[in-house]
Amino acid sequence: MKANRRIGIIIGILYILGTASGITSFFFIGEMANSHEYLVQISSCDTKFISGTLFVLLMGFMVAFVPIILYPTLKKYNKTLAIGYVVFRGAIETITYISIWVSMLLLIFVSKNFVVSNNTDTQQLKNIVALILRTRELGSLLSILVFSIGALLLYSVFYQSKLVPRWLSVWGFIAAILYLVSAFLNLFGLQTESSSLNSFLSLPIFLQEMVMAGWLIVKGFNAESFDKK
Repeated sequence: MKANRRIGIIIGILYILGTASGITSFFFIGEMANSHEYLVQISSCDTKFISGTLFVLLMGFMVAFVPIILYPTLKKYNKTLAIGYVVFRGAIETITYISIWVSMLLLIFVSKNFVVSNNTDTQQLKNIVALILRTRELGSLLSILVFSIGALLLYSVFYQSKLVPRWLSVWGFIAAILYLVSAFLNLFGLQTESSSLNSFLSLPIFLQEMVMAGWLIVKGFNAESFDKK
């Protein structure tokens, strides 16, 4: 199998597995995170919650491998953008996912103490939880910002190199901008992660990545562009 097909298949599978891990994590922890009694629920379903956090961490590692594998190819066309892509999507985004994972594990510890506290020091525990949730929220927001910037760098190189069809690169570029807009709207409190507007702005990049993943698995990278340099 040619290198362009092999690498294309690997990248496509990583995109799909990363997305699947993120969606799966929601089924484990989504209801708890949105519940008013989340501390009690987390304490009573700690195994389920831990499983959900592991899927979050798995998603982070999946997306981190993509820039590492792509870098040798991307640097042939634009080394500066390729390095930026690795830094944002490989390093910084991985750190944000790890911070989110750690904050979620801390919630398990606090929830256990909350349940056995018998309403003593409840306010102090709630203050700690509020701080943890705020840290997790900021981590999620930072991951969106980092993801969007990294995506803009990636699709800029893809557009220059024609490794994938340019319509995919343009779609990805526009979708990344919309996703970046959603991050700023969250930052200034104009929407929340659960709002319909946030879902609307996030949908294009989700669809684009799944279409591109399918394209790479079936077609691979453009052989002429891949072998050009």
